[in-house]
Amino acid sequence: MSPKKDPGKSPEKAKEPLDPQRTVELLEEHLLGSRPTLNGDQVAELVGIDRDVAKQRWRSLGFTEVGDDEIAFTPADVEAMRLTQRMHELGLIRSDDEAALIRTLGRSFARLAEWQLTVLGETIDPAELDEAGLVAVLDTVTPLLEEIQNYVWRRHTLSAASRLLLAPPTDDEEGGSTAIGFADIVGYTRQTRSLSQEELARLVDHFEARALAIITQHNGRIIKTIGDEILFAADSPTDAAHISLELVEEHLVYEDFPQLRVGTAWGPVLHRLGDVFGPTVNIASRLTSIARAGRALVDKQLADAIEDDESFKLRRMRRASVKGYRRLEPWALRRPHDEGGELPQVAAALREKRQDLRSAVDEIKARAERAVGPEAAE
Repeated sequence: MSPKKDPGKSPEKAKEPLDPQRTVELLEEHLLGSRPTLNGDQVAELVGIDRDVAKQRWRSLGFTEVGDDEIAFTPADVEAMRLTQRMHELGLIRSDDEAALIRTLGRSFARLAEWQLTVLGETIDPAELDEAGLVAVLDTVTPLLEEIQNYVWRRHTLSAASRLLLAPPTDDEEGGSTAIGFADIVGYTRQTRSLSQEELARLVDHFEARALAIITQHNGRIIKTIGDEILFAADSPTDAAHISLELVEEHLVYEDFPQLRVGTAWGPVLHRLGDVFGPTVNIASRLTSIARAGRALVDKQLADAIEDDESFKLRRMRRASVKGYRRLEPWALRRPHDEGGELPQVAAALREKRQDLRSAVDEIKARAERAVGPEAAE
């Protein structure tokens, strides 16, 4: 049954919604400038590089494998490959670092693109647009995103250059020390089982937003997020200590901010392609694993670096045996008033015992959940 026509209005041509395949074709033409006309051998020949080199770069970017004779490339792909080769010829990319750099670019932009399309999909339904409507949206959104991404890259490049060029001189042949910290959500698995997708998204977004604000306020930077954990770095032991304490204290100020445990270490770190490696990173991770809920632990090197700062109170803990370190020496990091303060000594001890009891209950629940496993669930 056809819809009734309004005699008072002139008939309008109904918009034909785009099918998914045509939508992808329009995106391809808009983002890459044309439909594919080249195969891999032709791209390699036009750039003047070996076909195996071209394939390796394509795979490193995280793109799907393409058959040798498949027409899958555009002039934009040729230009991108030429630019990459030019960077190589100028010495901006060393052969040893090339694959790792390309992989990092690929992973970073893949995550960014997924997020951008998810956000855009919540606002615009491509199935409700005709061809002209989709092109109009792309003409508006694409330049905007490109400009923002370019600005953010330039700002972060300036920040990275400032850290490298303005860092205080050091006699350390390994390039000086850095504070590395992990902030881990307590009981994350248990909490998320009772949350809807929207509630989980809000929890993660709030956690990352507040953590970012605290870390950047004290001149730190987030290296990456790993599920329910944030890895951060700071060039000053004092800044790292402030970050560690404020992260665990945030739950006391805002109940909707998850309770954390934090472990932070100070020492030489290998910085590579935006990531960090080395024993200092490993120690920070191990400290986090043994920290109680709502508490921050630091290693001996960080404790020594801030021991004269009256903003902090340090207490040496019993040595711990953890993976890779049989006698790890943790130090509890607290505020000067945090061990009793104005409370009577007995009340302070009871408060401490209550925290211990909560931690024990959380640990028992976590062990029980791990013991059940997927087989018992079935």
